[in-house]
Amino acid sequence: MVNSRWKAAGESSPAAPRRRGPVLERAILDAALEQLSTVGWNGLTMEGVAAQAQTGKAAVYRRWPSKSDLVADALRAGLPPLDEVPDHGAIREDLLQLCRRMRDSMYSRPGFALRSVLHECDTSTAEKFQTVIRRQVVEPSMRLFREVVSRGIVRGDVRADARGDMVFEVIPGLMLYRSKVCGSEWPDPEIAEMIDQVLIPLLVPREE
Repeated sequence: MVNSRWKAAGESSPAAPRRRGPVLERAILDAALEQLSTVGWNGLTMEGVAAQAQTGKAAVYRRWPSKSDLVADALRAGLPPLDEVPDHGAIREDLLQLCRRMRDSMYSRPGFALRSVLHECDTSTAEKFQTVIRRQVVEPSMRLFREVVSRGIVRGDVRADARGDMVFEVIPGLMLYRSKVCGSEWPDPEIAEMIDQVLIPLLVPREE
């Protein structure tokens, strides 16, 4: 008896279900993120995305005329929201938890995709992604830092004048610098060191 696991000679595999509309678009965007996180911006091609999504390249080009258009939409759809930060009762713990969230976001699949764009694109190409990066990464991060610092001011463990934009740019600036230039993956001890050596001295009330 022929083992039922094996197909009869000449029998073809069943065709994959035909996807249309939002389902197909979601598959293509997911494929673009996967390609970015594995082969990077320079290695990503529209043909490779189509193969990853198991569709024809014409289906990709109909929706996105260029690689940069596709990547911008993939980042817009894939980056996780930064919408709230719980109150842990102390500025150090609030900052620690927020920085961990930022670290986890940076090392998620969309985060790897975003970093490949930031690290590999030339200046003229990277400018196309500034709106996405600003609206979905920079502005939410700054808003959460403002919220954490404002809570600390109300509690009394943060100085009342620690609200300047330069203060709020310290964490994302340092994290991006050490990630891009130093290759840091921001383990918990390094996050704690940054908070204790840089942020707490910057934020806490000065002794008279």
